[in-house]
Amino acid sequence: MINCLYRTVMNKVEAPILTFQILSTLGAIASRLVKALEPTGLSLAKFGVLAPLVAAGEPLPLSTLAEQSACVRSNITQLVDRLESDRLVVRVSDPHDRRLVRAALTAEGRARHDTAAQALVDAERVLPNDLRESLRRLAGSLPPAN
Repeated sequence: MINCLYRTVMNKVEAPILTFQILSTLGAIASRLVKALEPTGLSLAKFGVLAPLVAAGEPLPLSTLAEQSACVRSNITQLVDRLESDRLVVRVSDPHDRRLVRAALTAEGRARHDTAAQALVDAERVLPNDLRESLRRLAGSLPPAN
């Protein structure tokens, strides 16, 4: 359907078909991942904030979380607010700079992350092997976003 919209007589430039195929594929995968996370009560965005905290093993400044979650600072504040109300993180003062606020993972946050991570692994396993390998190659070949 999308392709037809761009192949009209009035529109002499053909749509970038690969772009729509990629977006469609990623949308379908994202839908499956969102569905896999539903029982955990986490969204992909919330999981994306918990994951760097688990990896770091220590509280992280909100600015660091924003960078590692590919999220703007105003959004990270809202996400941390929601995670804090869910009792998955707590805000703590930076021991070296009282102006900085860090997010610290709670035991419940760690447990929920681990459950969600397993749900995502299980969801990825049902994807065809060739698709998973293609996505790994694609992700590994892309230059960092600016």
